[in-house]
Amino acid sequence: MKVILRSDITNVGRQGEIKDVAAGFARNFLLPKKLGMEATSQNLKIWEREKSRLEKEREEIISNAKVVAEKIEKAEFSITVKVGENGKIFGSITTTHLSKLLSEQGFTVNKHDILLPAPIKEVGKQTLSIRLHPEVIAKIEVNIVEEKHKA
Repeated sequence: MKVILRSDITNVGRQGEIKDVAAGFARNFLLPKKLGMEATSQNLKIWEREKSRLEKEREEIISNAKVVAEKIEKAEFSITVKVGENGKIFGSITTTHLSKLLSEQGFTVNKHDILLPAPIKEVGKQTLSIRLHPEVIAKIEVNIVEEKHKA
């Protein structure tokens, strides 16, 4: 089924593109959530009219994401964890932990937007990427600190 994408969708396409997607994906996901519309001649005319308005909104969203990226990159993040012998963390630090850490600092980030190649299992500084928008990715540094034992 051919659809006109009304917004950027990861692994599918960008706003305004006409994509051929599975009929079930279009009927059950794209169309009900108003993320796309069927690519008929009438809908193409409607799309042309609202295209400029959506492009302005898109540019505004991207500029806001860039502002947030600058703020998030300047912030310092630190997590204190219990560590066993050899400097290994008990368990691991996942995107859920990082999402909570960011929200404590005032940044609302979905855990699925934190690009973590593998769970963090060692103490030290880690550089991570956060997808604030498909075109805006912020790099942050998280310091993993060993919890001090009381004697």
